[in-house]
Amino acid sequence: MIANQLSANSDLQVLPAVGHLARPTQWAVRVEAVHKAYRRGGTTTPVLNGVDLAVAAGECVFLAGPSGSGKTTLLSILGCILTPDRGRVQILDRDVLALDPPGRVCLRRDQIGFVFQRFNLIRGLTALENVCVPLVLRGVSARAAHRRGRVLLEAVGLAEKMGAQPQNLSAGECQRVALARALANNPELILADEPTASLDAANGPEVMKLLRRLTTEEGKTAIVVTHDQRIFPFADRVLWLENGRVVETEQLASPSPAGVGAQRVEA
Repeated sequence: MIANQLSANSDLQVLPAVGHLARPTQWAVRVEAVHKAYRRGGTTTPVLNGVDLAVAAGECVFLAGPSGSGKTTLLSILGCILTPDRGRVQILDRDVLALDPPGRVCLRRDQIGFVFQRFNLIRGLTALENVCVPLVLRGVSARAAHRRGRVLLEAVGLAEKMGAQPQNLSAGECQRVALARALANNPELILADEPTASLDAANGPEVMKLLRRLTTEEGKTAIVVTHDQRIFPFADRVLWLENGRVVETEQLASPSPAGVGAQRVEA
């Protein structure tokens, strides 16, 4: 099982954060009145319309809602990939909009792990080499990077696929490589865009058990975009987005993966 393998392997703890940021006293993420629109030619399309969001350190929060509601755009802003048109974004006690571009790159590289919906694996590199990319960018030695990469791929059930390139892996296997890569730098904040979309009924829950263990036992914070209601019990809260705003919060009755039932509270 993924969670058991991670618990048993101390190599996952060998990488302290580079330029480690002080842990916030309460909030890992705070978003206030965030707006974002896309412009093409003379057309402006609003996507986020005054989003307010607060996520505590150690919390696992899901973002749900119809296609086009702004979930992926919001996740990209939290990952310092996109910049909002206006509003405030605070990540791990840093005012993101006050950082210069190199500062945002360092925050994203050292403190945020991102699982992309389309994997974004590098063709021509093996699964192991893809997982090692974030480590190499931080200056970790090839030997140490490969050691950690092997541990992570074993943890997500890909011990036999380390030498395979993305084009020779299934969609589910590519998703698990992407997850291992996101965890390579031992990030404080994990952002995942549809992490179970390409996984079968067995591996989907295993991935979510891993994310839950990282939040409950190691104090990591996870924000997950998903349409997969089967994994909702793994969340502490489910936030519903519509027309670019958080319109509803579903507070789960239990923060554990075994929790069932929920109460919906209008935002």
